[in-house]
This record gives sequence, structure tokens and C-alpha cells, in this order.
Amino acid sequence: MTTLRLPLAVTAALLALTTSAQAAPHEASAFITDYDLNKDGKVTSAEFKTVRDKRFAAMDVSKDGGLNEAEYVGEYEGRLEAQLAVSTESAERKAEERTRQMRQAHVRFGVLDKDKDQKISAQEYAASGGRAFAEQDGDKDGVVSTGEKKAGA
Repeated sequence: MTTLRLPLAVTAALLALTTSAQAAPHEASAFITDYDLNKDGKVTSAEFKTVRDKRFAAMDVSKDGGLNEAEYVGEYEGRLEAQLAVSTESAERKAEERTRQMRQAHVRFGVLDKDKDQKISAQEYAASGGRAFAEQDGDKDGVVSTGEKKAGA
């Protein structure tokens, strides 16, 4: 019985990794879709900053200069629901993905709130964006394009 559990656990873990790669917010094609303002197939650091600044301002419903957990997670939930609405996955798979992604959104909030004051400041948000852009910009030219390898890949 134990020998069956290990292969099943490994299979489940691999399946989860495959699913997360498709839905990950910073996967290369999703990154370009999310941040390519002029639709030229690439994202400049200026485009990225513009989208991030607008997103932060829209998330900051209370207009207090910081994102509480409800604001941060709520915005992500809206984007996730839009992705799931056009997904061809089964309702069961969508529900599993929703649960997993929302759990992860709460974890991300805790990670991004570096000073643990229950808010993500504009500076904390900008720093996380800078790290995300740098990861995508594998050749460090200030532009992320289709097919570009991530930094360190």
C-alpha cells in the first residue's frame, strides 16, 4: 500500500505543477498579455511600471496609500475569475484552481507586506514588481519579449 501512495503523491504533485504553470500570473505569455500596453508583443519597463501604478491605484479602494489584504486579494480574485471564465477546463478543475490560487494570494500578501503592518505600501508593491520584471527580463535589456528566457533559466 505504501508503494502505491508514493507514486500517486508524485503524480499529484506533478499535475499540480503543470496546472500552476498555466495559471501563474508571471508566466511569460501571461506577463506579456497583462503588461503590453501598445500590443507590440513585448513589455518595456515603462509599460510595466504604468500598469503596476494603475493597478495599485485601482486596488487602493480606501485611498490610504496602502493595500490591505481584502483590497489585494480582491483585485487578484477578479483577474482570476476572468481567466477561469474563458478556461476550457472542467468546472471541477476550475474550482480546484480557484481554491489553490486564492490560498496562494493570501500567502503572497503576507510575503509582500515586508514590514508586517497589515498593508502593502506603494514602495513594497513597487519592489515586488521590480523583482518580477527583472525575473522576466532574462537578457537584462529593459524589455521582455515572447520567447525570452527568464533570468537564471
